[in-house]
Amino acid sequence: MEQNFKMVAKTLHGFEDLLEDELKRLGAQDIRKGTRNVSFRGDKGFMYKANLCLRTAIKILKPIQYFKIRNEKDLYDQVYKMHWDKYLTHSDTFAIDATVASEQFTHSQFIALKTKDAIADKFRNTEGKRPNVDLKFPTLRIHVHIQNNDCTISLDSSGGSLHKRGYKTATNIAPINEVLAAGLVMLSGWDGQCDLLDPMCGSGTIAIEAAMIACNIPPNINRTEFGFEKWQDWDVDLFEKIEESCLNKIREFHHNIYGYDKAPSAVQKAKDNVKNANLSDYIQIRRADFFETQKEGDEKLHILFNPPYGERLHIEMEQFYADIGNTLKQGYLNTNAWFITSNLEALKFVGLRPSRKIKVFNGKLESRLVKYEMYAGSKKAKYQDTN
Repeated sequence: MEQNFKMVAKTLHGFEDLLEDELKRLGAQDIRKGTRNVSFRGDKGFMYKANLCLRTAIKILKPIQYFKIRNEKDLYDQVYKMHWDKYLTHSDTFAIDATVASEQFTHSQFIALKTKDAIADKFRNTEGKRPNVDLKFPTLRIHVHIQNNDCTISLDSSGGSLHKRGYKTATNIAPINEVLAAGLVMLSGWDGQCDLLDPMCGSGTIAIEAAMIACNIPPNINRTEFGFEKWQDWDVDLFEKIEESCLNKIREFHHNIYGYDKAPSAVQKAKDNVKNANLSDYIQIRRADFFETQKEGDEKLHILFNPPYGERLHIEMEQFYADIGNTLKQGYLNTNAWFITSNLEALKFVGLRPSRKIKVFNGKLESRLVKYEMYAGSKKAKYQDTN
C-alpha cells in the first residue's frame, strides 16, 4: 500500500479557497490553507491525480526535507547532507527554483546558486561526477522555500507551471493565464446550466476553461509531460490507471459556449486553440464587435470576459467602458455579466451598479472581478441604471 505524504499546491493570490474546495472534492487529506498555497496529504496516485485535475493549482510540490538555517553556510551544509542519490544520478540534470521571505535571506537567485553548489559538490565528492544544470528540461526540478529561518526543500512534481495546459499554441497581445481564467469561471458561479459568452475572447482561454469545467474534463489532460514522469519512482501503469479513471468522469454538456473577437487574427488563434483542446463540438468562435451585438433569444446567459485594461492595449478607456455598459443595457437583458479589470477608475464609466466586486490579481496587477445583473423586467431600471 502506497504511503501518504505531504504535498503543497501553489496557486494565485486570492484563489486559496477555490483550491481548497477542489482538493476536498478530489479526496485530499489533512487540507490546510496558506497564503498562495494549500497543503494536503495523499499518496503517489493522488499526486498524479492532483496534477491532472486541479484547475487553480500552479504547481504541486513534494517537500522532502525541513531544517533551520542562520546563514548561507548552514543552507549549503544541510543540502549537502541530504541523500540526493535517491532522486538523481550523476548523468541526470537538475534545476533549482527558490522563493524567500526573510530578513536574513533576500536574494532568491543566490539561494538557488548555493543549493546547486551543494548538490553538485556532493556528487563530485562521492561519485567523481556531477549532474549538470538544465533550466529548461531538467530531470529533476527542485524548489527551495525560506520563511524567516525555516527552509523547506521540495521536489516539483509538475515540472513546468500547470497553467501551461498544452492546448494553447497561439496567443494574442495580452493573453490571460489559464489558471486565472479557470478561477474566474469558478468565482463567477457558472455551473454549465446555461450558455456562456466571452465577447472579447482573444485566444479563447476563458471559453476553453469554461468548457472543460462544464464537461468535467481534467484541465491538464493535454499536457505532454509532468515533472514526476522523470522521477526514479515513476509508475506509468498507475498514471494511466488514474488518467483513465479521470476521463471516465467526463460528462455531457447541453448548452453552448461562444467567443467573439473583432480581430481576424484573434479569431483564428482562438479556433486553433479550441481545436487543440478537442472542444470544437462545444465552443463556437466568430468574428464580431461586441458593441454591435445583442443577445440571441430570451434564455439566461452568462457573460465572462477580460477587456483591455490600457496596460498593453492603448484605447480610449472612458468611452470603451461606457460602451460596455450601454451594450449590456440595450442588448443583453436576462444576463449575468462578469468581467475582470485592473483599471478601477474606468469602472465608473460603465454606468451600471455592480452587484459584486471580487479582488483578484492578474499577474502583479491588483484587479476586480465585477458582476452586473441585467434583469429582464422592471428590476433592470430600478437596480441597474445609475444615471
